[in-house]
Amino acid sequence: MYETLKPAAPDKIIALIGMYREDPRPNKLDLGVGVYKDEEGRTPIMRAVREAEKRLYAEQTTKTYLGMAGDLAFNAAMIDLVFGADAPIGRLSAAQAPGGSGSLRIIAELLQKARPGGDVWLSDPTWPNHVPLIESAGLKTRTYPYFDAATGTVRFDDMINALRQAKAGDIIVLHGCCHNPTGANLTVEQWHTVASLLVEKQLFPFVDLAYQGFGDGLDQDAAGVRILAAVVPEMAVATSCSKNFSVYRDRVGAAILLARDETEANTAHSQLLAVARAMYSMPPDHGAAAVRLVLTDPELCADWKAELEAVRSRMIELRQKLADALKRQSNSDRFDFVAGHRGMFSRLGLTVEQVHRLRAEHGIYMVDDSRINVAGLPDDRLDELAKAIVSVL
Repeated sequence: MYETLKPAAPDKIIALIGMYREDPRPNKLDLGVGVYKDEEGRTPIMRAVREAEKRLYAEQTTKTYLGMAGDLAFNAAMIDLVFGADAPIGRLSAAQAPGGSGSLRIIAELLQKARPGGDVWLSDPTWPNHVPLIESAGLKTRTYPYFDAATGTVRFDDMINALRQAKAGDIIVLHGCCHNPTGANLTVEQWHTVASLLVEKQLFPFVDLAYQGFGDGLDQDAAGVRILAAVVPEMAVATSCSKNFSVYRDRVGAAILLARDETEANTAHSQLLAVARAMYSMPPDHGAAAVRLVLTDPELCADWKAELEAVRSRMIELRQKLADALKRQSNSDRFDFVAGHRGMFSRLGLTVEQVHRLRAEHGIYMVDDSRINVAGLPDDRLDELAKAIVSVL
């Protein structure tokens, strides 16, 4: 059986981790891996999550299954977190999923059921795993222009012109905030323009909201989703708690569906659960239970929001400091866009050759497309990093 198989292509980020680990240079720097790191290079457990886990340990009396939808109170709390006080509750349904990737995959499977072989439009660039997640469900992918590497800005007019070519029923994948890999976001005004186009062309929005709270704030980062929800008849949102609750390995996410009415919402939800049943049966409970406790306990929620705000503020400060250091070293404003980007990532606009030189000559590791993890920046070595970047230009 297995002799018919060929080795899978190595994951580039995993390969990068291996190269970094084997590099003996003491001042090497890892800017590639997409997890939040604090000042000491750790990915900490958040205070409120730690307290919630203590309560679970003390109070939980069983490990039996919760059902295909997972923790229903968690699902309700996630709908509230994403859609806010004005959420059209009767038209919304949710299912807990194994992380943001699990949410993306079960939604893709549902959309394949609803529109077999349908076209899914992805931003250029997008998170690399979007393509295999969506195509493995049987859907076809197309791209629309998004990022101008020379200026570090969104090619918004090109994006809109491309999406005008989409046909009714096509699925448009949008990053809700903190665009991965570029860090360049749509403005509120641009979200309104996109929403009008989706309604006009009868397109279906599929929003990946993996970084809520990492950009401009919890409500601000959900603005795009809420603008769409106010005008579109249907949509899907894949959410992740990996980053904003720092529960990466616990795989906590939610797939949220907005339907035309309550009847269609119930039907779509039943089919979503059927997809989950066929793929992994039941979602893991522990991480979602901890998140649910945090979101539903006022004291824990307040502490979580305070720690999340500190994380967000630190990344904005690091962005500004790196932009300033790059300006000093290059004597130009070429990299000023880094300060205006949001979330963990920015794409610096370097060539693959320049990225490889940084690795070989300076021990600085980043993905070949020059995406850097802002949270991995060393507070005390930014001028050194900027000097190295400028040296390979």
